[in-house]
Amino acid sequence: MSRFVAAVVQMRTGMDPERNAADFEAGVRQAAAKGAAYIQTPEMTGALVRDRKTLMEVLRSEEDDPVFAAARRLAGELGVTIHVGSTPVALPGGKVANRACLVGPDGAPIATYDKIHMFDVDLDNGESWRESATYEPGRRSVVVDTPQARMGLAICYDLRFPHLFRGQALAGAEVLTVPAAFTRQTGEAHWHSLLRARAIENGAWLVAAAQGGRHEDGRETYGHSLIVDPWGRIAAELAHDEPGVAVAEIDGDAVRAARAKIPNLKNMRDFDLEIVEAGQTATGRRAAS
Repeated sequence: MSRFVAAVVQMRTGMDPERNAADFEAGVRQAAAKGAAYIQTPEMTGALVRDRKTLMEVLRSEEDDPVFAAARRLAGELGVTIHVGSTPVALPGGKVANRACLVGPDGAPIATYDKIHMFDVDLDNGESWRESATYEPGRRSVVVDTPQARMGLAICYDLRFPHLFRGQALAGAEVLTVPAAFTRQTGEAHWHSLLRARAIENGAWLVAAAQGGRHEDGRETYGHSLIVDPWGRIAAELAHDEPGVAVAEIDGDAVRAARAKIPNLKNMRDFDLEIVEAGQTATGRRAAS
């Protein structure tokens, strides 16, 4: 990996896929005009719909999805790598995939990734989410070689599972990606801290395009799309919840420098986990991850 300009496109996606595809195109063109060679959009770029019945009415297959089609067209036209952070696509049997797609500068898809970890939580402000009621969890972590760098793919709630990113870093990922639609409550509490931690502990760049503001389906997302360097410094941020574009230069030397200063990826060791409880000792073997 050498140097390239990366862009995060912050969106406020609604329930109409065609309108969202038009907003997606406008953001991608703005990012390309700023010199970006790699352009990332948020989780649920194509449709943000909480009600399952309404979602199923607008859902398309991957082949027919208007955002994926626009990504293929625009990547080829502009000569850039486009990372659709995710969009919902129909699966056989009535389930849905929360699917990311990377498209290369020739307009051909490079890789897809389905979100592994489902956001099934009850927040103390009354919000309740059950992604697993609609979405089929992915079963594979994905590290992909793009024309710019080796990248690890993740989506939103995956951010809270550090072993996912550690595995990607050990597989050579120099750029970690977390397109997201963080709720306002969890974003205000944890967004910056978690993103910076994942970058620091893996000595990797981290690129995270986000949804922001109050959406058509009633939810409110945090925004604050970020690009973080391998030392945990914020290289670019949209410090609000409005749609927009931010860019930063990604430098491979920063990855090598961070990993040389703190060689924790090399210093990992397996260990025994010992649980001491009520005068008894139970020992189980677990590998560090």
